[in-house]
Amino acid sequence: MNARAAAPDAVLLAGPTASGKSDWALALAARVPLEIVSVDSAQVYRGFDIGSAKPSPALRASLPHHLVDIRDPVQTYSAGEFVADALRAIRGIQSRGRLPLLVGGTMLYYRALVHGIAPLPGADPALRRELDERAARLGWPALHAELTALDPESAGRIHPNDAQRIQRALEVQRLSGQPISAGQRATTPEHGLRLQRWALVPGDRAALAQRIAARFDAMLAAGFVDEVRALHSRGDLSASTPALRAVGYRQIWEHLSGLVGLDAAVERAKAATRQLARRQLTWIRADADWRSVDPLLPGARERWLEAVVATLRQRGPAPG
Repeated sequence: MNARAAAPDAVLLAGPTASGKSDWALALAARVPLEIVSVDSAQVYRGFDIGSAKPSPALRASLPHHLVDIRDPVQTYSAGEFVADALRAIRGIQSRGRLPLLVGGTMLYYRALVHGIAPLPGADPALRRELDERAARLGWPALHAELTALDPESAGRIHPNDAQRIQRALEVQRLSGQPISAGQRATTPEHGLRLQRWALVPGDRAALAQRIAARFDAMLAAGFVDEVRALHSRGDLSASTPALRAVGYRQIWEHLSGLVGLDAAVERAKAATRQLARRQLTWIRADADWRSVDPLLPGARERWLEAVVATLRQRGPAPG
């Protein structure tokens, strides 16, 4: 694990869910003055605490976390908004003489930050209504199959039930005549930051699946169903609300809506989380500039800490 010569402006730590990103981030925080920027599309929402593994208020009081609890669940939050907010947070952290550490598993956000935002056509309400109507008749997996024929690269990163992203990909294809993946490949970032990118990639997939199951069981024991029940009882949210498409929340919402029993919802949630982990790993493997480390290997975290700290020494003495 060799450190690169150039000192980074920020360090990125990605990886599939349950790979240990938060623990590794805290280990680095014990050695380096830093602040964390969350790269998590669920942690941005207030009330999405247990199911998103949001850091506790006590931890956030001792170690600043940015882009947490910045939206109400009824609101939307885009990759473009994330980039603008993340860059603002990074600049602020730098001004305080600390290291910006970006941690999370929303790979779309990472891609937007690292590679830039594609100049894609805006939303077309009429076309979206048409796609919604077709999905109501045929189901989103059928539209995902259409997307696979048109843009297999994007379809490979989108779950067959991810209505929002399937709709957007088909919308861009129809409006521009080009697959959304082509526009995304053509982008370049404008921020000019040196970003050191690390990805936790467990080599033992069975062990990762066990960690995912244990983590979800721990969430249930911590009151996850009650958390989703509180969201369900608000009255202004529905299954189509973008925030409720988050893995785990969606399946428990279906249970509270009377569609499935709790045991079935839990099994669906665990399966969906495993699928999410596979998609996250697909994103990572598609970009060779992620430096991968297996978090399950003995001594891996210590070697990573030493590598990161070595590059940070290029920045001069650590601030007090």
